Amino acid sequence: MLKGFRDFIMRGNVVDLAVALVIGLAFAAVINSFVADILTPLLGLIGVPDFSTLSFTVGKAEVRYGLFLNALISFILIAAAIYFFVVKPMERLQGPAAATTKTCTECASEIPLAAKRCPMCGQPQPVG
Repeated sequence: MLKGFRDFIMRGNVVDLAVALVIGLAFAAVINSFVADILTPLLGLIGVPDFSTLSFTVGKAEVRYGLFLNALISFILIAAAIYFFVVKPMERLQGPAAATTKTCTECASEIPLAAKRCPMCGQPQPVG
């Protein structure tokens, strides 16, 4: 029984997943701090207020839509931070992606680069 558990835990994908989770959580903490401690305060310079106190009451329920607006702004800032500080630099480091498709000379469909015949129109395709 313990041997099966040990074999399960020692699989490469379980260990890789655990490492990825820990690194992902640490990276999330860095991004959240960057947004909360650097980007969000800078919003005040361009006139974006803190919406956390905005709310209205319906019957006995208090609807705090300001917290939602703050969360939405935070989400947009996090997405922008990841895109501009992670995705774009990684794209530059990796260089241009190799083409995996080509355009059919007859019907203009996107087809695999290795295709000798178009699956859409059946026309033979030039090699190369």
